[in-house]
Amino acid sequence: MTSLPLSQMSTVTAALVLATGLGACSVGEDYQRPETAAPATWATAPDQAAAWPTSDWWRQFGSATLTALIEQAKRNNFDLAAAIARVRQADAQARIAGAPLVPSLDVGAGTSQQHGTGTSSSGSGKSASTTTAYSTELTASYELDFWGKNAAALASAEATAQASRFDRETVALTIQASVANAVFDLLGTQDRLRVARSNVKNAEDVLAAIQDRLHFGTATSLDLAQQESVTAGLRATVPPLEQQIRQDINTLALLVGQLPEKLTIQGEGLASITVPRVAPGLPSDLLARRPDVQNAEAQLIAANADMTTAKAALFPDVKLTAEVGFESLALTALLHGSNLLYSMAASATQPIFHGDALRGGIELKQGRYDELVQNYRKAVLSAFTDTENALITTRKTAEEEEAQKQVVATAQKAFEISKAQFNAGLVDITTLLNTQKTLFSAEDALVQAKLGHIQAVVGLFKSLGGGWSVPPENRPHPTLRRTADATPHEP
Repeated sequence: MTSLPLSQMSTVTAALVLATGLGACSVGEDYQRPETAAPATWATAPDQAAAWPTSDWWRQFGSATLTALIEQAKRNNFDLAAAIARVRQADAQARIAGAPLVPSLDVGAGTSQQHGTGTSSSGSGKSASTTTAYSTELTASYELDFWGKNAAALASAEATAQASRFDRETVALTIQASVANAVFDLLGTQDRLRVARSNVKNAEDVLAAIQDRLHFGTATSLDLAQQESVTAGLRATVPPLEQQIRQDINTLALLVGQLPEKLTIQGEGLASITVPRVAPGLPSDLLARRPDVQNAEAQLIAANADMTTAKAALFPDVKLTAEVGFESLALTALLHGSNLLYSMAASATQPIFHGDALRGGIELKQGRYDELVQNYRKAVLSAFTDTENALITTRKTAEEEEAQKQVVATAQKAFEISKAQFNAGLVDITTLLNTQKTLFSAEDALVQAKLGHIQAVVGLFKSLGGGWSVPPENRPHPTLRRTADATPHEP
């Protein structure tokens, strides 16, 4: 369509420019972050200076297998892919919500024919005639956002899109921690299987020694039966561990989006894992590092904007429409200035009675907002609680691992002594069996204690947000209130 001269469009243009600048009022209230309590320090004080996680925190464990699997999960995990798709959906909704804030333009063209009959000019009879008309038009319309309804709808959609991003980060962190826990559980189970097989081998060696002594008459059938029972019991511990290894591999395969039979795990053990040191800073800084807390607040911001939209529905809708076009009986003369047609219209619609639907809508949005306030406060408190639990678990599992190492050392020494004394005929089989069982249990417990410590560190990384954080300019939490009981103490 050919552009109109400025003199012919000035009225329309001025009206639309004025319309776009009138949306200055809002019936809603600005968002205020709810007040929440925060401790001044951690109850379980970290034993080192603050060391927040890095974005690739899993690399600090020094496991090539773990790093490779997490990278694979980032590419192929189904839950993460779904979360990314939800972000795209939310962004599209935000674009749709922002459309009413700008004028809409439509162009159209058409042709019509009219058939008729009449008396011929000579008066000799009837004659038929056909008239063809051509038209083209440009229509512009705009809804004045005088009460802030459309702006609030856009703000709600943008906050929802932001919440979907925080949800994506929460899903990613959960997947990373799940992969780490599954890998370490697999390595720990493999270590336990090696211990079990070693214990079976030791038991079989003792059994062979007893069989030799029985042959020479220095052992009894009871001695043989007791050792056979111990050996059989140790052999029975192997199949469940092999089953657990297979299940851990299947779990990892699902996390990384791969068929189990195609997943291979390198032969590592927990002894090759470096236990990193990590510690939180101030508790108030934690909230900027937890995507789940930011997600809860983004939903709250969206709900606050939704209340504005609901309140604005009580007020008139004001719409402007402008149409500019040409109409002619001759296509060649369609765009001639004499064939110009234009019109402008304004309309206002004031809700009068809708059976309490509009008031009910406000109450619905207010109730939703109140619900999300409680969800946000719970998310804040959960963040502090998760971190406190992770801190104490990390400390105590480290202490347990160190204590269990001493148990293994003394049990190994006792077993070696009893074995030598049994072979020399100084102690009976009961003493040997007791020290043997104690050593086997201690070695298995040490592997489990080390696994518990490593997984506790994974839990601490996760509770601290896994290295994710919002930009510094968005970090202040002015409504955080420190609790009076701020003295560190050991539970």
